Amino acid sequence: MSKRVYTLEVYIVEGMMTDDFMKANSTVSRTIEIRGNQTLEQLHRAIFKAFDRYDEHWYEFQFGDRPHDPNGRRYVLPPEFEEPISGPNEPAGDVTDTMIDSLGLEVDQVFGYWFDFGDDWYHKIDVVAIGDPTPKVRYPRVTKRTGDSPPQYVDWDGEESEDDE
Repeated sequence: MSKRVYTLEVYIVEGMMTDDFMKANSTVSRTIEIRGNQTLEQLHRAIFKAFDRYDEHWYEFQFGDRPHDPNGRRYVLPPEFEEPISGPNEPAGDVTDTMIDSLGLEVDQVFGYWFDFGDDWYHKIDVVAIGDPTPKVRYPRVTKRTGDSPPQYVDWDGEESEDDE
């Protein structure tokens, strides 16, 4: 078991949100704690659940100065290694076996999470703290929610929708 727990503040910075939703939710974030021996795939699942999503899509984690930074590291799903579809640079690793500890994260570091390569949900992840695990706590876990979860899909005729129609 890892002796480190990472506290991450995950913000939605861009995605399929209506003006009404954005006015009612100026900040949409979730604070997630995850152990260092857990994977980026487990972090994805925690983010997915924390934002009340229900329909899986491709995703990747990005390290660099901006989204799609050609000099940044990308951690991707396994099929991306055989048929690249998401980025200009070679993947640095596979989300299914990249441990959080292996990323060399530091407090105040920022990295990105891109979910759904069609609807383009961009998230900024801030490393808030690195500490010791609490005994008998299951990780990853959400410790704070700010703002409502936006619907995963929007009916652009004026109503937000939970369906992909």
